[in-house]
Amino acid sequence: MPKQTTLTISSKNYSSWSLRGWLMLKLSGLPFQEVQVHPDDVDNRAELLLLSPSILVPRLDHDGCRVWDTMAIGEYLNELNPKAHLLPKDPAARAHCRSICGEMHSGFSALRASLPMNVKANFESFKVWSKAQIDINRVLVIWQDCLTTYGGPFLFGKEPTLADAMFAPVVTRFLTYQVELDKASRDYCTHIMAMPEMKEWVMGALEEPDDIEELEVEF
Repeated sequence: MPKQTTLTISSKNYSSWSLRGWLMLKLSGLPFQEVQVHPDDVDNRAELLLLSPSILVPRLDHDGCRVWDTMAIGEYLNELNPKAHLLPKDPAARAHCRSICGEMHSGFSALRASLPMNVKANFESFKVWSKAQIDINRVLVIWQDCLTTYGGPFLFGKEPTLADAMFAPVVTRFLTYQVELDKASRDYCTHIMAMPEMKEWVMGALEEPDDIEELEVEF
């Protein structure tokens, strides 16, 4: 009898990494149960130490396998269910997808710090500093390249992949801080936010308590 699959996540309003892992699982088609750990609670922070040596969420538990790095979760799910097409079929496109996922995974520190994820917020006339703007410009180049090369509406064609899951929190940031975008990028953001999975996530974020002070930065 298979063991229960769970995904440990943090705040749906603030945690960009939780959204990435959660969306990957949704796209994989693997049924799972959410376990939400509230990082503003001291006891739950201690619990995170037991759940993950790196104190990071999300963490996937599946049939005795524990995976707590978001990219590792994505690769694991792709191996588990290749028919979900979390990575493109074409080898060149697959390498391209992995490349931009890796860039999102390890880069864009100025964007993360200056425009923290906050799904419920809406900031008008937000000042974007030069280093963050450089990161924004790079994101838009990635999006434009992918949308032109693969025809949209997702980054690698007609179906969402790991790349869309990795960039989904950036979409929410651009909306929160009203970042100026070209038409193709605006359309992409609209398409991402229209996904049933994203609507479900946003509803969860809206139900969370307001203003967790320590999460008004990237978590």
